[in-house]
Amino acid sequence: SGMGRTRVELFYDVVSPYSWLGFEVLCRYRHIWNIDLHFRPAFLGGIMHATGNKAPAMLPKRGEYMLKDIKRMGKYYQVPLKVSGDAFQRVLGTGNLAAMRFLTAIDMSQPRYLEPLSREFWIRFWSQHEDISQPENILAVARQAGLPSDVAQKQLEMISSPEVKNRLRETTDEAMKYGAFGMPAVVAHLNGEPQFFFGSDRLELLSSVIGE
Repeated sequence: SGMGRTRVELFYDVVSPYSWLGFEVLCRYRHIWNIDLHFRPAFLGGIMHATGNKAPAMLPKRGEYMLKDIKRMGKYYQVPLKVSGDAFQRVLGTGNLAAMRFLTAIDMSQPRYLEPLSREFWIRFWSQHEDISQPENILAVARQAGLPSDVAQKQLEMISSPEVKNRLRETTDEAMKYGAFGMPAVVAHLNGEPQFFFGSDRLELLSSVIGE
């Protein structure tokens, strides 16, 4: 990593709309701010379960607000988030473990595809409201992201391997060690001290802390 560049890690899951917002903002600013950005695919379900967190939408008033908030945030940041009335049912009903394992396998073997692939998963789930849980959907996302089909096929076969499962579990545990209880979790490493920020609405604070 470059001299004097702040290492910033983004722990995210593609079922999290706020993770998409945080991801796009950090992608835009990584060359404006002096940061060395690392994408860390992790499993939101594991974090929620381990920390005893509940989906915000379990509180109806908060759920109502979140739908509006996500819509406004998408418009403000020009991220094509389209919110449907059944957004939360879709999140809770979606098997996203395979998608996050696929991203993990790509991170381990073909990391240059991680950014476009993550973006395509969000687009498919949050813009097009399509399934991301089945192997054929995962391969369709990979095609959109420009992965050669043999690479995509090979990595899809890796998702049930102990290496990939363990790596995703380790990344998820690492997020929690930094203090994560939800997504996105952003960690800036300043003078050997990790600074943890939760959510996509703390990026001004992040910039201030890193002196940007």
